[in-house]
Amino acid sequence: MISSPLKTIGKLILASASPRRKSLLQELGLDFEIIEAQVEEKPVAGESPQDFVMRAACDKAGDVARENVASWVLGADTVVVHGGRILGKPGDAEEALSVLQTLAGQKHLVHTGFCLMNGKDDVLISRVVTTEVWFYPFSRDIAAAYVATGESLDKAGAYGIQGSGGFLVERINGSYSNVVGLPLAEVVEELLRYKVATPRQG
Repeated sequence: MISSPLKTIGKLILASASPRRKSLLQELGLDFEIIEAQVEEKPVAGESPQDFVMRAACDKAGDVARENVASWVLGADTVVVHGGRILGKPGDAEEALSVLQTLAGQKHLVHTGFCLMNGKDDVLISRVVTTEVWFYPFSRDIAAAYVATGESLDKAGAYGIQGSGGFLVERINGSYSNVVGLPLAEVVEELLRYKVATPRQG
């Protein structure tokens, strides 16, 4: 049986209902509670995508941390950006197809902001990680076939790199897990630094 590399030694809460973030942390062996933050995720006028994901991540962590002062709370938010414009989750199949056709043969950016907060220890760590993603120049038929799977409808940028949508990706520069929804190297670095997690022995 393959053991997991980490274990949790502090009380950790994930302030997100994202199944992808949940899975990424579980695969590391971390134990955590999930409490979905009740905040509105909308950029304000003049706010850059990077500033938006940083604020959204900290808003999520702060919302949950208020009622869980002694816990370590992890908030995160991910956006897909093309031409300076944030591409959210498509409203329907037609919009998903339009987004994918726009991205075909192009580079886009994936920004994830994360915030680790502990009210009792007065700790707030926030970072933004960016990954460059290139799609190969696929045809409209390919995009339509992918949209027909239904996978694109609940994904920012209308694709999931960890699912069948991975075949649209020609290459990436940066963190793969960041595109999924959480930059694991950077998050784990902070969890280890503040002794929220530790390497599993044996």
